[in-house]
Amino acid sequence: MISKAMFSSLAAAALLAGPLVAQTPAKDPSSLLQQVLPADVAERVLAKIAEARSHQLPAAALEQRALKFAAKGVDPADIERSVAEQVNRMEAARDALDAPRGRSATPDEIEAGAEALRKGVDGAQVSALAKTAPSGRSLTVPLYVIGGLIDRGLPSDEALQRVMDRIQARASDAEIGDMPADLPSQAATGQAHMPGTTGTELAGTRLPGTPGARAGGPPVPANAGATTRPTLPKPRGRSGGAE
Repeated sequence: MISKAMFSSLAAAALLAGPLVAQTPAKDPSSLLQQVLPADVAERVLAKIAEARSHQLPAAALEQRALKFAAKGVDPADIERSVAEQVNRMEAARDALDAPRGRSATPDEIEAGAEALRKGVDGAQVSALAKTAPSGRSLTVPLYVIGGLIDRGLPSDEALQRVMDRIQARASDAEIGDMPADLPSQAATGQAHMPGTTGTELAGTRLPGTPGARAGGPPVPANAGATTRPTLPKPRGRSGGAE
């Protein structure tokens, strides 16, 4: 039986080993999860991730999600629940993005769409964004920014409309990424305790291979000057929990 102290210690070591994952095949995320999670939980989490991979969902992001929460000392049962819920959101986001465009969403778009759904956006709103965006444009940054605007206090429908307006005005990803920081303070009623994080920071600006970036996966497809791969925003919720 793994004690809580040992669990947290192993999990922290696993997260620190993240940059080495790509360099050391033996330390793949699956083996790390087996080390930091109880055996029965690890088996179920890895089975869920394998199922997601078979459905062409970004399984690597799920592995990193589980390792991140394990490093924070989140209860293994909550980690299992979080992974399962994220798989459901990824499936819903992919379907919402694919239907109006007639092409497959990228892994980054699926991740961003799942995060938008986690923050209260619904599938119909994601589809509306996909339908109105210019053909070929990546929606990764816009989707993360919608979540950033929600964090700043805007209702999801208003956040969606603001981002859609900027896309239709041919704003670059960098310009869209600054939208949360430009939001008037009144719009963030009840959110005054939150740091002034810009949408660009929420979407991430680190290139693959730099400290803090996820291992694996291509950069975000270039559109309107964007060339970096976003990372997931920090989850919200109860202290020590997982979403």
